[in-house]
Amino acid sequence: MSSTPKLTTHGLSAASNYSICSMAPGNFTHGLMGVNLQMDDTTTYTLWLSILAVCLIVVIGRLVQGGVSQLRHIFNLKTDSVQQAYWSRNGTWIWPWLKRRLIYAPLGNKRHNRNFQVARLNMGTLPSRFHTLLLTLYIISNIVYCLFLDYKSCNRTAVLAELRGRTGHLAFVNMMPLIVFAGRNNALIPLLRVSFDTFNIFHRWIGRLVAVEAIVHTAAWMAAKDVADRVTHDPDSMMRVVHNNLFLSWGLASLLAMIFILIQASSAIRHLAYETFLHLHQALAIVAFLAAAVHGRMGELPLTNYVYVTIALWFLERAIRWSRIIYHNFGFSSSTQVTVEALSEACRVTFHLKRPWQLRPGCHVYAHFPTLTWSLSSHPFSIAWYDIQEKAFRAAEDEKLPSTLSDLRSPLPARTSNSITLIMSKKSGMTAQLHARASAAASGIIKIKGYIEGPYGGLESMHSYGTVILFAGGVGITHQMPHVRDLLQSYNDGTSAVRKIILVWSVRSQEAFDWIHPWMTEIFQMPHRQQVLKVLLFVTKPRHAGDVVSRSTQVRMYGGRCKPERIVEEEFEKRVGAMAVTVCGPGAFADEVRSAVREKVEEGVVDFVEESFSW
Repeated sequence: MSSTPKLTTHGLSAASNYSICSMAPGNFTHGLMGVNLQMDDTTTYTLWLSILAVCLIVVIGRLVQGGVSQLRHIFNLKTDSVQQAYWSRNGTWIWPWLKRRLIYAPLGNKRHNRNFQVARLNMGTLPSRFHTLLLTLYIISNIVYCLFLDYKSCNRTAVLAELRGRTGHLAFVNMMPLIVFAGRNNALIPLLRVSFDTFNIFHRWIGRLVAVEAIVHTAAWMAAKDVADRVTHDPDSMMRVVHNNLFLSWGLASLLAMIFILIQASSAIRHLAYETFLHLHQALAIVAFLAAAVHGRMGELPLTNYVYVTIALWFLERAIRWSRIIYHNFGFSSSTQVTVEALSEACRVTFHLKRPWQLRPGCHVYAHFPTLTWSLSSHPFSIAWYDIQEKAFRAAEDEKLPSTLSDLRSPLPARTSNSITLIMSKKSGMTAQLHARASAAASGIIKIKGYIEGPYGGLESMHSYGTVILFAGGVGITHQMPHVRDLLQSYNDGTSAVRKIILVWSVRSQEAFDWIHPWMTEIFQMPHRQQVLKVLLFVTKPRHAGDVVSRSTQVRMYGGRCKPERIVEEEFEKRVGAMAVTVCGPGAFADEVRSAVREKVEEGVVDFVEESFSW
């Protein structure tokens, strides 16, 4: 911060005409006097180059992975189990070593996505070892940039002015990745094939970094102002100075908004009432960015354009979201219709869309119900099932008897009927309201207005693997069902290398089987299902021990907890070709699967994919 809205000096280039030692401390409490613009620009370029370098390394790694996956896919389309053995062995020790000790590794021994609590407060999850490394390097680099000052200066306030300029400069620069990483439509997600959940982790930590840099920026100005006031023996209330100076007032408004965000974005508060947190979070972010933009414009500060671009990117991302919603859910005379069926502790929610979608297994969407809540939902739901049927019929406005010969000869227009089904586990808020309303209906089924945003995700393809193990915990089965159908269909079509599919589902009670009963019936009727698919069901809290009975060798049911390490060990020994293990479920369950996979990555080709939504 500075104490005058108009800056007329230009950092050290202007100060070089004077003796800094003999200058009054008050000269360094406003303007760019003492601010090293050249070094500020150098730190900006270095920061951007480091981000680009990481992105480039990830892109190269993904290209190599994709190339190997494509070769494996092509060479194994027509091979048998024995011929795929070559692809089951590691070609080098380096990549498996990195996967076990860095890429797949949790920060500590096992805990990663399992929430940890302090005094019954949810304190969130821990980043992985690889994420921690990147975050640590990024934060340390910012600290080094901030502390790279001219400590040899004989004027203490000149050093404080340089610190003030550096921290404010970096706060402006970091605002751009802060906003980009928060967007669902972030272009880096498909480019780097990195999940939104991962970018969300970086968003939170960069947000904390920006807030801390803004605090240090203000503290440096306050320290310089205090030195100047003591030298002149004319102390002035800092709050009165800020109140009488719009430039400082806007800066203070931005700072206070950031501090409030820093407090209310803590995991404990975030998990108490997420929707309330999110709306307040977005409102405070708008205040912080707009106030920072005005602060920079009034002071003619360098890099103010960064804030303008950041705000523009935020509005662009929101516009893309709404464009998706409008395009897929609204027609000229109607909109998406939703059928809600009440089940045991969940709802089966089917959206009948107005326009066709290009869907991939593993996608998720955001569901909105204007009759239940005025706000947009921010909780993702995996697409459990989707039907795309071509139907030739006329639009309602064209339904009339042909009156001419040309009418008889004209073909019926092709139309696509699309339905997407989600399973919403009854929790609190919107899902509880939805379940209560459907349960109150005599048939247990209601029709309401609704729309969805997406699809997002679906970055990973399983077609190049000979063996695929799909772990699901609870409602996480919704993520795996499209994969099962897709892999089985690709096997029948001869378009994938898959020869073994193992679906492992852990649930509390047998009532959860009703969630997916119609889809499992459809899967069990597909050709070659018995040759390829094995289903393992674990009921952790069965009503009666006698209810847990395996009906066939291909569908086995067990009472008690699922032990992923035992399943991975057994299937690894009998694997066909390269093996992929994917998991979607509670954090503790996912951590167990991750740990089991890490034990095997150095013994053969095993890749791990986790679908998680950490909020």
